[in-house]
Amino acid sequence: MIMSNYQRRTKDELAKRVAQDIFDGAVVNLGIGQPTLVANHLPAGREVILHSENGILGMGPAPTAGEEDYDLINAGKQPVTLLPGGAYFHHADSFAMMRGGHLDICVLGAFQVSATGDLANWHTGEKDAIPAVGGAMDLAIGAKQTWVMMDLLTKKGESKLVEQCTYPLTGIACVKRVYSDLATLECTPKGLKLIDIVDGLTHAELEKLVGLPIASA
Repeated sequence: MIMSNYQRRTKDELAKRVAQDIFDGAVVNLGIGQPTLVANHLPAGREVILHSENGILGMGPAPTAGEEDYDLINAGKQPVTLLPGGAYFHHADSFAMMRGGHLDICVLGAFQVSATGDLANWHTGEKDAIPAVGGAMDLAIGAKQTWVMMDLLTKKGESKLVEQCTYPLTGIACVKRVYSDLATLECTPKGLKLIDIVDGLTHAELEKLVGLPIASA
């Protein structure tokens, strides 16, 4: 039983943590779900070009209430803003960017990530679940770096970081980093390596939650 007095990162705190690591000049795809929040937390003065697979380059933060334009949406059908110099274009051109290695980073959600970076994020295999791979396979393999942003545990308290994925794979050994509500970890050929951890949670307790060895930072 974990007895520490620790506080999970909120979704916005997690988005801010991801945004901190995106380097100046990066071309970045933010996947559907939690990753879209990263756009609201990019540091001022840092130029990051945001891409959406439905055909947008140069997205800004979410629009303020009442300023939404539903003709300008991201891949998750959320209204977005367009920065000066931004553009929208054909879906096929967008996928050419994704598959052609033109994205520096993509940030995706996940159902499971293996210690060595295998990604499962499109189908749980459950009977009534609707498979929805979208462009995830293209992004996971096409981007120079794939980062995952997710809660570390399922609602049942099971770790989403696993020794080997049991859900259908999106990509093999493609995930470089996992940003979670409890810790940031690197996936390496030798397994997980700790980057940072929330205050109040010890390394040993994190290993117990995950059920896998985690190398020190």
